[in-house]
Amino acid sequence: MSAEEHRSRSPATVAFAVITVSDTRTASDDSGGETARKGLEAAGHRVVRRGIVRDETEEIARVAAEALEDPAVEAIVLTGGTGIGPRDRTVEAIDPLLEKRLEGFGEIFRALSFKEIGPAAMLSRAIAGTARGKVLFALPGSPKGVALAIASLIAPEAGHLLGELRRTPHRPH
Repeated sequence: MSAEEHRSRSPATVAFAVITVSDTRTASDDSGGETARKGLEAAGHRVVRRGIVRDETEEIARVAAEALEDPAVEAIVLTGGTGIGPRDRTVEAIDPLLEKRLEGFGEIFRALSFKEIGPAAMLSRAIAGTARGKVLFALPGSPKGVALAIASLIAPEAGHLLGELRRTPHRPH
């Protein structure tokens, strides 16, 4: 079956949690989270959960795990904490939660970022993977980076990703 056939059998709308990782952002100035929300909703998806968590490994892991347990959430976008600074801990927090990593996500995101910002794209540790039948994406906190990932990668493929996760395994006879 082709990718287009898979997409046609996949959900058109996905319910997202958007979690901002930051020591300084509040609901009133969460530009990365707001960019994610707007981009997802513009593409026809729903944001059913929003939150801000401090850049502490245990707190990030706890909030991500709560979103994974929420039956209303089908996919999770985390913004912030994916760089190389001493307070950037998102990757370390969610990596243990992932059952399967989607290596291509980070590779393609950095390739697209390189076209926009040049070699500084290599500083991003953006990752994605699956856990408990859901998809997680960890993005930079930069609104431009968030918008790029949402528009180019996440929004167009979210339904397809969920469709693949929900497919009944083929059993040989």
